[in-house]
Amino acid sequence: QVQLVESGGGLVQAGGSLRLSCAASGSIWSINDMGWYRRAPGKQREPVANITSTGITNYPDSMKGRFTISRDNAKKTVYLQMNSLKPEDTAVYYCNANIHFAWRSRDYWGQGTQVTVSS
Repeated sequence: QVQLVESGGGLVQAGGSLRLSCAASGSIWSINDMGWYRRAPGKQREPVANITSTGITNYPDSMKGRFTISRDNAKKTVYLQMNSLKPEDTAVYYCNANIHFAWRSRDYWGQGTQVTVSS
């Protein structure tokens, strides 16, 4: 079985920075796309960033210039560097990975890490 574990969340003041990590483990042949999503209280889940197996990144316009996604394939880990944080960034952040094993690929999700930005 595959497990994704996030870390690095916490409480930070507006304008501050945080770096989130998500490590995959278990039955894995290879990892395709990896990404970050978030869900604020009372809102739907929304995409934050995505990165392909070869390092191609994609961001929504609202995150461009502030958030940076990266990955370390040897460590099976994806990162999210968040700068210039705003109160509206407060949410639970989830990592996602499309994982190839036993001749098939499936999406897996972490349990989330809380990010709180105070004003």
